[in-house]
This record gives sequence, C-alpha cells and structure tokens, in this order.
Amino acid sequence: MTTPVPMALDDSLLDDTARLTDTDGAGLLRAAAMAGAQVRATIEACAELGLADRLDVGRPRAVVLVVRPGVSRSAVLLLNALLAHSCPVPVVVAETVPGWIGALDVVLAHTDDPYDADLAAALERAARYGATVVLSGPREGPVASAIAGRGVLIAPRVLVPPELSFARALSAGLLTANALGLLVADVESLPDLLDGEAERCHPAHESFVNPAKALALRMADHTPLLWGLDNPAIAVGQHAAYALGAHAAIVCDAADYRQAMARPALHHAAARSVTERNIFADPDDFSAEASPPRVLLLAVRTGPAADGARYRANELLPSADLIAPADEIEADDAGRAAVLALRFELSAVYLGLAAGTIGGTGHFAPAGV
Repeated sequence: MTTPVPMALDDSLLDDTARLTDTDGAGLLRAAAMAGAQVRATIEACAELGLADRLDVGRPRAVVLVVRPGVSRSAVLLLNALLAHSCPVPVVVAETVPGWIGALDVVLAHTDDPYDADLAAALERAARYGATVVLSGPREGPVASAIAGRGVLIAPRVLVPPELSFARALSAGLLTANALGLLVADVESLPDLLDGEAERCHPAHESFVNPAKALALRMADHTPLLWGLDNPAIAVGQHAAYALGAHAAIVCDAADYRQAMARPALHHAAARSVTERNIFADPDDFSAEASPPRVLLLAVRTGPAADGARYRANELLPSADLIAPADEIEADDAGRAAVLALRFELSAVYLGLAAGTIGGTGHFAPAGV
C-alpha cells in the first residue's frame, strides 16, 4: 500500500493577491465574506414574515434545537451555549424531534439539504402535534413542504456554499430566541461586525495585518488544539474544527480547556511542543514525525470568571495563542462568537487554497441545485 503524500503548503500564495484570486476560482473567499450579508438578509426576511408576532406564544414549555449535518451542528451548539447562561426554559439538543413534543413546545432547525427525509418526517410530526416550528432552510423540497402552512420558514436570500451558511443559521436562531424572550442578543449590529471582520481579513491585506491569514499561518503544518475557555468559545472551536476539515482537510482537537486538562498525555505534548518550524527538517520527509500540536485558547466571554480562566490557562500553557475577540471589538457574546467563527472560516479557506485542498475554476451551486 502506498502512503499518500501530503501536499506542501504554498504560504507565498497568501500574499500574492492576483494568484490567490486566480486560485480561488470558486469564489470561496468572497462567499465567506458575505456572512454579514447573510445576517442582514435573514433579519429582513424575519421582519417580513412577522417572526416576532408569530412567536408571541408566551413562554414555551421547552425549546428543541434539532441538529442536522453541516453547519447546523455548529449553530445549534453555539445557540445552546448562549441560551444556557440564563434561559428560563429547558433547551433540548437532539438529532430528531423527541416523542414528547407538544403544543407548548418550540422546535428550531436549520438545514441546507431540502431533501433530508429524516428532518422532514420529524418536523411534520412536530407540526402535527401542534408545536411551534421554525425552519431555516431552502424554500423547495420535502423539508419545507413538511411544515407548509403550519410553521415558519426562513428561506435563504444570499446563496453561499452550504459549508459557509453558518452566519445565516446562527442569526435565524438568535432572532427566534429573541422573539421568544429567551435571549437578548444584539442581532442588528451583527452584520456590521461581520463586515468589519471580512474587511480586516480581505485578501488584499498582507499576512502581518490580516488576522485570518496570520491565524492560517499559525495553524499551518501543525495539529490545532482548539481549547475553549468558556461555553460559547467551545462551540466556536467546534465550528472551527468543522471549517478546517471542510476546506483545508485538517483534523484538529476541539474541546473544553478543562476537559483537555483531563487528558494528561495530550496536555503534556502540547506544553512541550515546539512553536516554530524545524528549519533543518527535510520538507519531503512526511513520515519523520507527526505534525506538532499548536494550542489555540479561545475566549468569548468577559468578566471575572473569564479572566480567571484565562489566567489559569496562561499559567499552564504560557506559549499558547490566545484568541479573544473582546480584546479587539465591542460586542455582546453572540457578536464576539460570530466574529471569531468567521475568522476561522476565512483562515480555513486560506489554508485550503494554499495547500491545494480547495481551489480551481469551478463555481459553487446553491444547495439543492
């Protein structure tokens, strides 16, 4: 059996704007930068649907967040992390609608697959039993038909590849939680925050001033250990792991920092890992050693508890990279988490283009086409 040879990273591509644009024939960087537009369009769609009025049903007995493949999982994990902080009702995360669903419950789901038969059946059952159903997904297909006339469908207006629809999925969830009175998230400011991050990470900006390119170079040739210091940061780490796998074919570890501490061997390997490349290593010898780990500590929340977590992590891993949007922008937890998620998405696309795992002259097609 022949061992596959990894493709070498062409990091010079990242600062060659013309070549980078040519390589990104599918326009993935442009699509990722449309996160703010996705949120803006979702806000407009929800306003036209009268989402707040349609969800004026009083306090629900429970909220069920349905997890489906793709960015749905990332969005659900982050929304759950934001809700869990102070939500007055139980929040259930499940891959399908539970059997006890009833008229006092709310079901929220996101999908980019209009033909997801399992989701269609689950949402049809929830609607039949009188639950309030909110679906973020394509207008066509069996999934949308399952709740026709019996639920709220938030259809996409800004089309991007399914791997880059996280901003739409998250904003639909935040708007739903706000309308139910379960969360107070500043969704209106989110598009501008994401537009600002996209501008900072624009392909024309060189690596030393471009946060996404700089992050990509820090993760290159390493195994990223994405360890969150708070619950929203852990959820963002999960989304970052998804994005790195989707675009750059990079496998990484995403975990609660406290859980990482409970794995002594990995923690010790991270603590003693060399943070710079070995300049004497043979670039063609891919079997010499595994990619060394690189710890990225993620922090979304602020306050005494967050500061304490950062202090303890820094004591044990002083050489780890800390990525904390609160040090850069003024935003609430949802805004900081969304900005961090977008940075990782853009970094993953940059890495994929530089490594050759994505790129070419193809063009993406909307989900379901």
